[in-house]
Amino acid sequence: MVAGVAWALCAAVCMGTATVLQALGARRTAAAEGVGGAAGATGAEGAGAARGRGRTVVEVLRGWPFLAGAGLDTLGFGAQVVALRLVPLFLVEAAVASSLAVTAVVGTAVLGLRLRWAEWGAVAVVCLGLATLAVAAGREGDGHGGTGLRVAVLVASVLVVAGGWAVGGRLRRGRAVVLGAAAGLSFGLTAIAVRLLPEDVTVLGVPAQPAAYAVVVSGLGGYLLLVQALQSGSVTAATAAMVICETVWPGVFGVAWLGDSTRDGYAWLAVLGFAGCVGGGVALARFGEAE
Repeated sequence: MVAGVAWALCAAVCMGTATVLQALGARRTAAAEGVGGAAGATGAEGAGAARGRGRTVVEVLRGWPFLAGAGLDTLGFGAQVVALRLVPLFLVEAAVASSLAVTAVVGTAVLGLRLRWAEWGAVAVVCLGLATLAVAAGREGDGHGGTGLRVAVLVASVLVVAGGWAVGGRLRRGRAVVLGAAAGLSFGLTAIAVRLLPEDVTVLGVPAQPAAYAVVVSGLGGYLLLVQALQSGSVTAATAAMVICETVWPGVFGVAWLGDSTRDGYAWLAVLGFAGCVGGGVALARFGEAE
């Protein structure tokens, strides 16, 4: 249990810090493109300006903020995978939602963001909620589902990504919320698919597992949906929808289908802790894109 909680916290720290580093890289990209655009304007050569902007973006992508952020995101996902094999789904997903608190705190130092008193309170609520969940959570359930459930998760992953993309592209109002919710559902399916992988599966046996393909489809698809959501409207609305859909239903699924549980007599405390993590994450939703 202690190891699982540690891995879940590690995932939150890595993912939250990665968001800040990616935002730092985006700022440098914007500044560099501004310089390149000005140089292109004075040269009065559109093609030359385009080539200059292309070279600028390549240079920025080679910079340490982008590479460090990508590396931390990868480490965070790896830590999440390990945690999902050790502790209940609701605890891991709550920890992932708490990465927004990490983004907010790290962003104050790296990006110069300013937190309001209410947001500092949300950070405190998230921390308290995680501590409460760590105390109240029981052991990971023994249920891993059969082949039928794993195939169903793969099919659901494809449908959520395709449906979110199709519906989101047709909407004019509420597009950010719909795409954010679809991204959250996809990320939730990623977590469930990781749990459904058999414990005794070998590296050579992974290609034969439907859940492995579900991890790829829902993970990459959710990321693309989230990018579109953040570019379609309110960052706060998109991130809030993602946090709710990413945490609530996978936690319920883990309890109902996979046998996840709390310690005897601590169910009410786990509910309070989970609500604190989700509520605090929603309150910090504007940091989903740390600009």
